[in-house]
Amino acid sequence: MTDRIDALGFGRRSTAEQVTEGVDLSGRTILLTGCNSGIGMETMRVLAARSARIVAVARNEEKARGALASAGAADGLAIGAEFTDLASVARAADQVLASGVVLDTIITNAAIMALPKLETVNGIEKQFLVNHVAHHLLVTRLLPAIRRSSAGRIVVVASNSHNFAPRGKGIDFDNLDGGKSYGGFRFYGQAKLANILFANELSRRLANDGITANALHPGLIGATGLHRHMRGPIDWAVSIAMMFGKTVPQGAATTCLLAAHPALEGISGRYFADCRAAKSSAFARDAGLARRLWGRTEEIIASFGVA
Repeated sequence: MTDRIDALGFGRRSTAEQVTEGVDLSGRTILLTGCNSGIGMETMRVLAARSARIVAVARNEEKARGALASAGAADGLAIGAEFTDLASVARAADQVLASGVVLDTIITNAAIMALPKLETVNGIEKQFLVNHVAHHLLVTRLLPAIRRSSAGRIVVVASNSHNFAPRGKGIDFDNLDGGKSYGGFRFYGQAKLANILFANELSRRLANDGITANALHPGLIGATGLHRHMRGPIDWAVSIAMMFGKTVPQGAATTCLLAAHPALEGISGRYFADCRAAKSSAFARDAGLARRLWGRTEEIIASFGVA
């Protein structure tokens, strides 16, 4: 099925505007996290330009409103959610549900990367909490809104950095607090692996609901500031790579393709990079690991007292 995506002819230098040229999103509503900068802002701008209504989720409502205005989507819905506070995430989801909006697409884009020092919240390493657990809570709580769509899509922004997740384990369930050992980039890789596993498990669970779920690698993008916390040799290597990396419009292309293009209809449980189907790691394709992660994530959410 992914052959028809490759046949479109898009690649690593394609931009978000190019992959959505001629696509009319009138009548469709798209929720996006991490919308107020970088590829999130570009994604929102382009989808709004294709006539989608946007539900913008940022750290607070003021930032979300500002992002909507900057993207030319002032008629959208602004939602504030602090992703280190799961109660805040739950309230944000409930606010969306209370609005009565039908969600056609959910894009999980918000992320933090490679924190140099270990930070935890309620015993959970911060990157894992923000990049994975908070999005798991948000998406699952919003399922009633996307089930009302005729063809819902869930688009999970992951990363090829998932290949740097803990060796031999993928997800180190015995060290989710980072207490035994910590490396900022390794834990970022673990969180990005969790993103792909989450998308795959969503695809399995929602197969009979007409909702698709896919994950993607946006590419190395120099202007987002995401890698600002990186230090040492990894920072040097990534900085060199980014000199030959993507622009922000190119970095938003794969997200916009998965969210908007008609050719993606019915395609689910896949991984994409450079606007084409790609191969993820063996851990990312482990269905048993995906199911185990789902269960552990639900336990973490419950431990935060979120009902």
